[in-house]
Amino acid sequence: MKVKICGVMNVETAAAAVEYGADAIGFVFAESKRRVSPEKAKEIISYVPDDVIKVGVFVNETKDEIERIAAIAGLTHIQLHGDETAVFSSSLSLPVIKAISFHSNEALAGYYQFPCEFLLLDGPKGKYRGGNGTAFAWSEVNPTIINEKKVILAGGLHVDNVEAAIKTIRPCMVDVSSGVETEGVKDFRKIKEFIKKAKGAI
Repeated sequence: MKVKICGVMNVETAAAAVEYGADAIGFVFAESKRRVSPEKAKEIISYVPDDVIKVGVFVNETKDEIERIAAIAGLTHIQLHGDETAVFSSSLSLPVIKAISFHSNEALAGYYQFPCEFLLLDGPKGKYRGGNGTAFAWSEVNPTIINEKKVILAGGLHVDNVEAAIKTIRPCMVDVSSGVETEGVKDFRKIKEFIKKAKGAI
């Protein structure tokens, strides 16, 4: 099981996440309390090994701005968290992770042929499009819709529920941000425990 630690804001957190076995690091470039500048992301990424995925999170951003930030920071993947179309996704130069808030299988089926490397299933929308720390009812997802997709599971995951979430959805990766924080700050102990639990789930 692969693990993505999202909302990373400093070198120390990225280094700890990598040391504990994270497969992907996420940087938020949309409105969020975890937002970082492209230059800060570049600094952090300079300490991250080549084989670790570096994801930039965007919400309804222009293609030019996404490409500009990706080039500065050194991203490997683009995560689209807004209302981006299939045509828009196909136009980007890097592999895409399309995030959707799960609320029905009918809506999920509409993304079956969406051009992306990964489909990220997130919890309900809150103040921000993602990173709200709210889980959804995993058992309601129709597995036949996602069987042929590379799925990343996000939304309200933490050390106490990630194992059950993985066994229900069987994603290829889990994504956590607030679930490894203490009072809004990344907690290295929680990161270590989460990664250990996720990787031992199946």
